[in-house]
Amino acid sequence: MKPREKKLALILGAVLGVFACGFGIRAVLIQPLREIDKRIASAREKLDKIQADRRAYFSAEERMKSHALRAFADGVDQASARSGEMLTRQILQSGLQEADFTRLPVGPRKLRGANEIGWSVQGDGPLADVLDLLFLLQESPYEHRIENLTVSTGEGPGLVKVRFRFLTLVLEPAPEVERKELVPKFTLESPERLLYNGVVARDILRPYIKRPPAPPPPGSPPGSVPTPGRPGAPPGPESFRVVSLSEWMGQQEIHVRDLTQQKTLRYRPGDQLAGGTVVCVDYRAMQLNSFLRSDSRVVLKIGNEYWAIERGKTLADKRKLSPAELPEQIAKAK
Repeated sequence: MKPREKKLALILGAVLGVFACGFGIRAVLIQPLREIDKRIASAREKLDKIQADRRAYFSAEERMKSHALRAFADGVDQASARSGEMLTRQILQSGLQEADFTRLPVGPRKLRGANEIGWSVQGDGPLADVLDLLFLLQESPYEHRIENLTVSTGEGPGLVKVRFRFLTLVLEPAPEVERKELVPKFTLESPERLLYNGVVARDILRPYIKRPPAPPPPGSPPGSVPTPGRPGAPPGPESFRVVSLSEWMGQQEIHVRDLTQQKTLRYRPGDQLAGGTVVCVDYRAMQLNSFLRSDSRVVLKIGNEYWAIERGKTLADKRKLSPAELPEQIAKAK
């Protein structure tokens, strides 16, 4: 082999040796270091996730405590009692009559992490007072929601009927908090309430009022029997409307509106009404015809027959019940 070829072989061998040493060093030192770097990066990601979860946990805990402070109570029964007491207090504070309003408990309905309870409220009164009630309930500092709100025409000028559901939450399990009495942010004298006075001024729900009948002619014989439609005529059954069929404290109530005196009368099972005796309130949904459906009615016994008056109808609209339409407790007793 020539000297030149020997030099080239030595140079090539040296280059190959350098590459071999490089790969060896990489396999022995660099590769383990890279594996260590990967494990460090993975540990940092896990640590960041743990810290993020920890921050989210404490943030959620603070939010739950803030909601717990606004809850009526930690138990369903206690929260139901306190919310019902608050409703009664707000009705009276608004200038409305407690007897003109019915409250039926709603729930409890199981949700994720809470129970939903509330009250189904309906009644009637002056429009301004009803607005006061809705304003006080909406601005209540307690955890709540008002849904299914309907306001319809009342039986006289300035009177309206209102119906809504007042719902609240009972957390489960409830975090331990130091509960205190909450004070509403606004009152009936606040400027925020005065913004609704335009609704009262317009009174767009006021029903049409017929012109009163003309007085009898001067030459009418004294002692003549008054006829319907003339002044002095006694009110007939069409002057009394069933406006509410509710249950309060386990006892059924029938509220009848006297359209002539503009007052509400209350009856219970066993009382006399429309020439018969009140038997019960039937809450079954019933299809009256192809278009009309009734959700509740008061059942009367007149003689040996049973009659029904649907909610919203007058006493003149009572109808005889067939044996198939009788409530189950009456059908079994016969």
